Amino acid sequence: MLSRYQASFWRAGCLAISLLAAPNSVLAQSQSLQDAELKIDSYVFTVQLPEGFTVELLSNDLKQPRILHFAGERLFAGSRSGNVYWSDPPYDDYKSLVKLPNYPHSVVFKDGRLFVAETNGISSALYNRDTQTLTADQFETMVSLPGGRGHNSRTLKEGPDGQLYVSLGIAGNCSDQYLDNSYPFKERRGGVFLIDESGNKPVLQPFASGLRNPVGMDWHPETQEMYLSNNGPDHSGYELPREYFSRVLKDSFHGMPWFQHVNGEFIEDDCVSSEAPVSKELAVAPAATFPARIAPMDLAFIPTDFSAQALAHDAIVALHGSWATDDGGSDGDPASRREPKLALVKFNEGKAGEVQDFMTGFQLPDGQRWARPMGVAIGPDGHIYFSSDAGIQGIYRIKYQP
Repeated sequence: MLSRYQASFWRAGCLAISLLAAPNSVLAQSQSLQDAELKIDSYVFTVQLPEGFTVELLSNDLKQPRILHFAGERLFAGSRSGNVYWSDPPYDDYKSLVKLPNYPHSVVFKDGRLFVAETNGISSALYNRDTQTLTADQFETMVSLPGGRGHNSRTLKEGPDGQLYVSLGIAGNCSDQYLDNSYPFKERRGGVFLIDESGNKPVLQPFASGLRNPVGMDWHPETQEMYLSNNGPDHSGYELPREYFSRVLKDSFHGMPWFQHVNGEFIEDDCVSSEAPVSKELAVAPAATFPARIAPMDLAFIPTDFSAQALAHDAIVALHGSWATDDGGSDGDPASRREPKLALVKFNEGKAGEVQDFMTGFQLPDGQRWARPMGVAIGPDGHIYFSSDAGIQGIYRIKYQP
């Protein structure tokens, strides 16, 4: 029944009919989820969350919001629409700070400047709390990035060491690209750069490689180690290889596109003809995995002082949901697509363990999605925030109310 309303629903960003959410589908059974209501205008969705948690839509005035960043109480959001948005508490009113031409996927505020990661570079502008708008010509190029087609998001984050890190993916499934100075600059893709600001001008330093499309990035609150979410390839079917959640160290190599991690071991992938720059024995296995084709996006570690103490130091990961159906293509039954959801990677003594569902119900029984989680951040108020860049686009907040 939804299909005849679909076009107007997605264009308008509001629901034309009242609908119930799809049944809960868990990644692990050890956490019990409860039904919760999400009211949007006069409509109600049924979603699933752990006991004591509720969710609300704060604003749907944003177009295709992506990575979220808190600078004190101010919330910034990059977007695929070209806008860099900002909002102050209670985060229900968003304004465009600037519109940039090359996909400002993520932003970081640091040392009095706002840094924006676009597909082909990172630029910055002076910024203070009283700034309401900026113009594109106020931004100065900090460093250029390898641009080009395919996987064109660039995730910029500030590490616990105060340095900036930026992740980027290879162009396709099997592109002969490697994030190392031995490759031509435009082919240095598939991992994480550290931006070294110690010299006269910032320089990109390869930090980790062998990641097909690492979108999410954050650091464990205790160990200070970096973790990334990584999208696997599409050419090997619907079930394998599983998506990565990876612990990333300096100079670590994670296999792709030369090796795929399948059933606990790395196997060679013959889709790329070049010789692997690092041996299979040195590839780092993922710390945890998600179902294949589910498209992990941003991630955020839950801080030590989080209100629900049982979740402290676990990681929330946005799973965007697959575009493909279980026949491996895009023309099968939409209901067979991997569901968007928020997942929880449990940690024990600084080490990743099982993966559990945290919030489900984004996909309806016929496969339509009313939202798709993208960016994730923990606010200064201790609540969980996430963006949706499709369906009802906007910023959502999850609260714990025991």
